[in-house]
Amino acid sequence: MLISIVYDSGYGHTAKQAQAVAEGVRRVPDAEVKLIAVASGPIPWETLESSDAIVFGSPTYNGSLSARLKQFFEDSTQPVWRGLKWRNKIAAGFTNSGAQSGDKLNTLVSMALFAAQHAMIWVGLDLHPGNSGSKGSVDDLNRLGSWLGAMAQSNVDEGPDVAPIESDLKTAAHLGQRVAEVASQFRQGVNSSSALAGGQETEMTQRVRTG
Repeated sequence: MLISIVYDSGYGHTAKQAQAVAEGVRRVPDAEVKLIAVASGPIPWETLESSDAIVFGSPTYNGSLSARLKQFFEDSTQPVWRGLKWRNKIAAGFTNSGAQSGDKLNTLVSMALFAAQHAMIWVGLDLHPGNSGSKGSVDDLNRLGSWLGAMAQSNVDEGPDVAPIESDLKTAAHLGQRVAEVASQFRQGVNSSSALAGGQETEMTQRVRTG
């Protein structure tokens, strides 16, 4: 089972978040992970097409996606969209900003809409909001209170060796593990459906298997 993480990072903070997502993926048996930075060269399209899940990551700039990830979404994936080559793949997202809010939700909504347009299946966080009571703290998982995806906050005067804080990275790892677990369950369900059909795949099963 292959999980790909497609991300952009301006100062290294979101890259560190991406690495935490990958760490969470590796907690699931038989799960492999591929980190793909959109700024690092040609996109390995065959790898993405063969992935069971794709997790998207971007810093939040002015309440939106970074220009590089937006270009990847709007320009690079047109052939994928026309062929619906990512149909029924699991999708998820994460983002980082300097502000506590920074309108990060808008970035995650943009990712979820992109996934929906590609007929992907979005997976959010299964965590209650942390740091939301008198006994809470910044060390809580999901301290920024997100459900749609993993959020992180990094002080703009601190490099990626300091920020994001540990709880934000643990939240990202939790998302990675959840995505891998859901993708594994989905894959097992597809295989079971195929077996119940006596080895004769239905049209829907073929679509799910081929993505």
